[in-house]
Amino acid sequence: MMTQYLSPQTLLFRVFICLSLLTLAPLSAANGLIPRAPDVDARGYLLMDAKSGQVIVEHNAEQELPPASLTKMMTAYLVEKEIAAGNITEQEMVPISVKAWRMGGSRMFIQEGTRVSVQDLLKGVVIQSGNDASVALAEYVAGSEEAFADLMNNQARELGMDDTHFMNATGWPAENHYTTAHDLAILARAIIRDFPEHYDLYAQKEFTYNGITQHNRNLLLWRDDSVDGLKTGHTEEAGYCLVSSAKQDGMRLIAVVMGTDSEAARARESQKLLSYGFRFYETYEGYGAGDVLDTPAVWMGAANQVRLGLEEDLILTVPKDSQDQLKASMSIRPELRAPIREGEQYGTLTVTLADETVAQRPLVALENVEEAGFFAKIWDHVVLFFKGLFS
Repeated sequence: MMTQYLSPQTLLFRVFICLSLLTLAPLSAANGLIPRAPDVDARGYLLMDAKSGQVIVEHNAEQELPPASLTKMMTAYLVEKEIAAGNITEQEMVPISVKAWRMGGSRMFIQEGTRVSVQDLLKGVVIQSGNDASVALAEYVAGSEEAFADLMNNQARELGMDDTHFMNATGWPAENHYTTAHDLAILARAIIRDFPEHYDLYAQKEFTYNGITQHNRNLLLWRDDSVDGLKTGHTEEAGYCLVSSAKQDGMRLIAVVMGTDSEAARARESQKLLSYGFRFYETYEGYGAGDVLDTPAVWMGAANQVRLGLEEDLILTVPKDSQDQLKASMSIRPELRAPIREGEQYGTLTVTLADETVAQRPLVALENVEEAGFFAKIWDHVVLFFKGLFS
């Protein structure tokens, strides 16, 4: 077994995180108790299970804040969407405008009048946080950065980012340019879910273009092998921000911290959240979409029963070692009568943990059941009549 040597700085960092967690409270996940979440020094923050979408920890997660270069997550998402749709390819060469070339702040150092591939520009956006690369791609996709901002806002609404509004593709400070920790977690989840073929970009530690090598500013990529994304941001107004994601033992977490006071602080506070989530929670994958959960009787139907199940997978985030305490119950509408339509709700699945409801999902028909013929319907009416008398 190969021995791994850690720098003194990395050792001190890990010791700090462990001590922070150990001092939370004298409780353990093993006995079903969860300590309070760590104190996080940020204006807004959130920890989410990427599979379930369940929020584990949050503070000021709905507060509208300037996102700085976290904006570029949406820029990259839209470019990846265009590639997936076949509208552009990674090999296409993008003309570099004067506007893109003149952008200040973090840059990829592209030159006006040249052409750069979509693939390289996407790396410049994600790894180097290049404002010039972001503008170049925005102009190529939508014709102008202003038109691209419209696409960004349309996509935000489509994803359910209800407290977000973009004015540009870079995160350059602008009035009416804002988002929230919760909305950024939604966006990060969409990036991971929708375009896995491009997600490895977010884990790359450096990128060299035109002889200039720049490093990814996400310090967690060097400190924690489980971390594989996503994006940093910083302006004077926004402070130091980080959206990070990590995966351990099949569980993926997304942490968002906004408005910390230094590059080191955003990494440290993000690590607190990730460590807390992995230590005390786990992802539980229950029933799958389309699984038959019950087959209640159907009256006046061409079939005597109907299969009921879930439209989507049941995925929950629960305290570690508590899965055997989960209980599921079903409530089904009485006296189901044809016609039954596939996809319509005819009951409810309720999941509880320690007598507390942790999930409710609609039970839907997995098939159609048409009405029976005339005489079969008459017979069922008679049966129901006498059933009603005796009940």
